[in-house]
Amino acid sequence: MKSNRKKKAIIIPATWLIAAVFIIYLAGVFYITLFAWNYGSSYGPVGPGGRNYNLEPFLSIYRIAVYSPDMTGPLRILAGNVLLFVPFGILFPYLVKRILGTHSMLIGLVTVFTAMLMSVMIEIYQFVFTYRVANVDDVILNTLGGLTGYIIYRFSRLIKLIS
Repeated sequence: MKSNRKKKAIIIPATWLIAAVFIIYLAGVFYITLFAWNYGSSYGPVGPGGRNYNLEPFLSIYRIAVYSPDMTGPLRILAGNVLLFVPFGILFPYLVKRILGTHSMLIGLVTVFTAMLMSVMIEIYQFVFTYRVANVDDVILNTLGGLTGYIIYRFSRLIKLIS
């Protein structure tokens, strides 16, 4: 006996797809910031001082910009910290808008604040559980990345790329 029923295509709503991309993105951020080696920005467990931190805003940004022998170090470190949180600023407000069903400038503030809070939590975790540098400048750069991503998100909404 043969069934006349046609198989229906499985359609994944855009919100679920973006939520999955956001979760994969977060996993990548946590891997990069908490588990991957940080290319010499801290002393490691055998170096002098072990755990290290910087609470003076813009100190390490200044040192990296002025004392780097070439431009690859500043680009990788400074731009990398900003770019790391740009996807957060794009994906997070999209999901918040879908959950709340509305959009307002409050979502922008929540996005930037949440990016900053996530960065602060990463820096605290780095100080407590790893031998990496906990740095206020990373929080500043990550927050700037979240803000940049949110600006991209808002601009894309203006030109109707993201509903």
